[in-house]
Amino acid sequence: MAETPLPAEHDSSLKIYFRLLSYVKPYIGIFLLSIVGFVIFASTQPMLAGILKYFVDGLSNPEVVLFPNVPYLRDLQLLQAVPLLIILIAAWQGLGSFLGNYYLAKVSLGLVHDLRVELFNKLLVLPNRYFDNHNSGHLISRITFNVTMVTGAATDAIKVVIREGLTVVFLFIYLMWMNWQLTLVMLAILPIIAVMVSTASKKFRKQSKKIQVAMGDVTHVASETIQGYRVVRSFGGEVYEQRRFESASQSNTDKQLRMTKTGALYTPMLQLVIYTAMAVLMFLVLYLRGDSSAGDLVAYITAAGLLPKPIRQLSEVSSTIQKGLAGAESIFEQLDEKPEVDTGTVEKERVLGRLEVRNLSFTYPGTQRQVLNDISFTAEPGQMIALVGRSGSGKSTLAALIPRFYHHDHGQILLDGVEIEEYRLRNLRQHVSQVTQHVTLFNDTVANNIAYGDLAGAPREDIEVAAADAYAKEFVDQLPQGFDTEVGENGVLLSGGQRQRLAIARALLKNAPLLILDEATSALDTESERHIQAALDHVMQGRTTLVIAHRLSTIEKADQILVMDQGRLVERGTHAELLAANGHYARLHAMGLDESAHADIT
Repeated sequence: MAETPLPAEHDSSLKIYFRLLSYVKPYIGIFLLSIVGFVIFASTQPMLAGILKYFVDGLSNPEVVLFPNVPYLRDLQLLQAVPLLIILIAAWQGLGSFLGNYYLAKVSLGLVHDLRVELFNKLLVLPNRYFDNHNSGHLISRITFNVTMVTGAATDAIKVVIREGLTVVFLFIYLMWMNWQLTLVMLAILPIIAVMVSTASKKFRKQSKKIQVAMGDVTHVASETIQGYRVVRSFGGEVYEQRRFESASQSNTDKQLRMTKTGALYTPMLQLVIYTAMAVLMFLVLYLRGDSSAGDLVAYITAAGLLPKPIRQLSEVSSTIQKGLAGAESIFEQLDEKPEVDTGTVEKERVLGRLEVRNLSFTYPGTQRQVLNDISFTAEPGQMIALVGRSGSGKSTLAALIPRFYHHDHGQILLDGVEIEEYRLRNLRQHVSQVTQHVTLFNDTVANNIAYGDLAGAPREDIEVAAADAYAKEFVDQLPQGFDTEVGENGVLLSGGQRQRLAIARALLKNAPLLILDEATSALDTESERHIQAALDHVMQGRTTLVIAHRLSTIEKADQILVMDQGRLVERGTHAELLAANGHYARLHAMGLDESAHADIT
């Protein structure tokens, strides 16, 4: 496999890094303040080396006046000046360190917050197919782990680059001022350092990408096991999950260790190169000392001796930057995903609910199999349309196309005579209430779960009426705090039937003209279903209802039953008409359509 040429990779890295730095713009004021702090900090390094010159020279004559031409200081001897200057330099350095570290941390935390929020907000507008193709563990890991890596690149690395970089610059200026010939000898090692940094950077970037993927796997396995703990325990999956998690965690550990090994080898090798240069320099200082004073030589060697640490830190920052760039790449990949298509312009306060499907065909993106083939039917306001058929016949897909969870290319879906693609997405979904077999509840109160999203703030009386209509009020009133009882993550503290009834109550409170019940009564016992059916009969008046169900009691009253098979409409009519026709529907009925435990027509 051909490798990507370095220049392109380099350009890509710079592009990602500059894009990352664009997030610092809102904090530019405090960012500049932090840089001022680091400039102050870096300026103190050559000052400390310079003080040593006066200290060593003062050993032979401590009474020498340090500032003979400065008013008020002309009587200040080295004896008092050196200790005083050391304290002043330390205070100056402390001020710089505080300004630099505190304000850069402010920028850093702000940047993490902004990126996390943007990443989360992006998830809210991404199309369904994105979630179909990406597991939740990796998406969560991106918001938690990857963003933290990015902070390192955007701010921690900048801190090292500015602070240590300026320290190196100031020390070099001081060394050049003291003895430029010797300083040029030190510069000879820079190309060697550059080659080492470049080689290590590429390794760090590759290894960091692998670590992030492995971390996503760890989150994914843990998330699946926590969510499906009942299945795990019911089917004795503990050992399997233990092995799966251990394998994912071990893979992450191995990759982390590999990266640590690269850093552990790279740092001492770099140190050896730097100290070799220092050894050569010290030899030359001793050999070519000329008429320099002992103080000059000590100050020069001290300043030179202060160089290896910032140079080493500057070279190590490469790994931080590469980790951050690998994280930023995956973050920007998600941020650059196109949101749900919404080219609609039509907005209606209220629709009548006339639904017309014309010659509708649909194939899921990236697949070949046609899920729906030339479907046509009309549902008048107040009518109940039932969809029946074997599993995989396309019923739920049809229900998902109406609120535009997926986009159809062939045929039309009209709501009140307007193609649904022409509605603004948010407006379209306000006209549709949907209850599916898989209920989603939030770790909040019963009332807040019913009055969710656009319904938040609904009067308590309306919430209670909706709950009563969904036959939920009876069990809610028995809960410890009634409607203010928290239901646990995804309603774990409630039974399946109770969760389903809250979902139906939520749909009833929405009071939309179009109601889609996709297996909405599957988790209910017969008595609960009978009460809900009575409530639905009341609610369906003047409202178009699309029901996907496998219980005869749910669909026998339908104005029209559509029988689907392999994506096609094979029969249509009322319950009595279809039984008389003795076709697909009659066969499903004979197999036990009214006995949910045995039927498979979902």
